Amino acid sequence: MTLLTVLTWALPAVIVLATLEGLILTFVARRAYDWRSYAASVTDALVREYVVYAFLSLSLAGPLIELAWKHRLTIVPLGGLASFAALFVGQELCYYWYHRAAHRVRWFWATHAVHHSPNEFNLGVAYRFGWTGRVAGNSLFYVPMVWLGFAPQAVFATLALNLLYQFWLHAEWVPKLGWLEYVLNTPSHHRVHHASNADYIDANYGGVLIVFDRLFGTFVAERDDLPCRYGLVTPLISHNPIRIAFHEWLKLARDLRGARSWREAIGYLFGPPGWRPEQQEAIVATPGAASIQ
Repeated sequence: MTLLTVLTWALPAVIVLATLEGLILTFVARRAYDWRSYAASVTDALVREYVVYAFLSLSLAGPLIELAWKHRLTIVPLGGLASFAALFVGQELCYYWYHRAAHRVRWFWATHAVHHSPNEFNLGVAYRFGWTGRVAGNSLFYVPMVWLGFAPQAVFATLALNLLYQFWLHAEWVPKLGWLEYVLNTPSHHRVHHASNADYIDANYGGVLIVFDRLFGTFVAERDDLPCRYGLVTPLISHNPIRIAFHEWLKLARDLRGARSWREAIGYLFGPPGWRPEQQEAIVATPGAASIQ
């Protein structure tokens, strides 16, 4: 019940903290602060939590989660430190691969692009997630945890705490944190993740930990000589919450309409953002392409 209370009040609490940061940056630090972007993020969060999730129960992953729990290998009792540690590490690993796919698979990127759409980096960015995560099936990446025997409620409560931890990672004013940078995801690591610079893009996918990025080769450290440029590679210049929520889905729909074959349609759906048929054609036409791949 204590955890449920924390999660229930989490969104109002983080909005209050983000507002406080904005006020301090504006009136104390005398820094530019985009209040229209702030308002778009608040609208995104409130509509998602109190309209979309309250009235739309459709979830692409829901049936698979139920099936995985019905045919689970065992039941993992959460009665000790070892089982909680396994739950935390397992969920963190699933989150890493979800987050990586959200950047490298366009179907998932269409939702995740909403989080990267602000052209600034502050606490108000933290809760801009879009409205289509459930419909897109983001929870599919946690099905293995349920199948192994972790109760769905426990898995997704742990995920909620993971996301809550990430709120403070969106503070641009927090410096590097010494030895903690080797183990934890920190604001420095997350600034890199949100940057659209060519040297920074598609890096640092961890939630609470940064160890999986180091293990799987996706870690990039923040450089003093290369300031982060935030936002999408092609910046989205809009504060309209509806356009923010659906701009990538509309671009995907346009590409699918123009697809000349089912292969092209699959490429648009599941290839990386920015994939074009000419890229595959260039690979096929290149001598020795088969041996290169």
